[in-house]
Amino acid sequence: MLRVEKNIDGRKCLVLTMKRKLLLSIMVGIFICLGVGFLAGQATQMSVKTWYTTLDKPFFTPPDWLFAPVWSLLYLLMGVALGRVWYFGIHHRWGKTAVYHFVFQLLVNGLWSLVFFGLKNPIAAMVVILVLLVLIVRTIQQFKTVDLLASRLLYPYLVWVCFATFLNGGIVLLNFL
Repeated sequence: MLRVEKNIDGRKCLVLTMKRKLLLSIMVGIFICLGVGFLAGQATQMSVKTWYTTLDKPFFTPPDWLFAPVWSLLYLLMGVALGRVWYFGIHHRWGKTAVYHFVFQLLVNGLWSLVFFGLKNPIAAMVVILVLLVLIVRTIQQFKTVDLLASRLLYPYLVWVCFATFLNGGIVLLNFL
């Protein structure tokens, strides 16, 4: 970010500007993350109104309407983080490694929806989400080597997936054990 002082309507204002390549990287990152979220949502929609409603859920289960906005915000933050790491680190081995970690965890993120809702298998989804948690932590560590802000943008995602892990575990306990 670059701060530029501009005269707007006779007042001096500080304006934050962003390099075009950084903005493009962020936009591509957001598009990728929202795309995966959209595909995961397709698998979710098939079962959420039918099979999912038949499951006993823990008392701390949020209302169904909350999941879409939360995941949209998380995918947006993830996309910004990915774009920043791509921009700042892609010409270095450690930057590419961070992007590879991110892409892998993003695929596992999508896999969870397919396993839980598509295959209707919360037990297998529990294994997937535990792997996902490890991958998110590893991705945050890798992002930190490239861009501290990008790593911090993934913390809400980590917290939500921790919560989702407890929710997934509660569903397993209440319905399958």
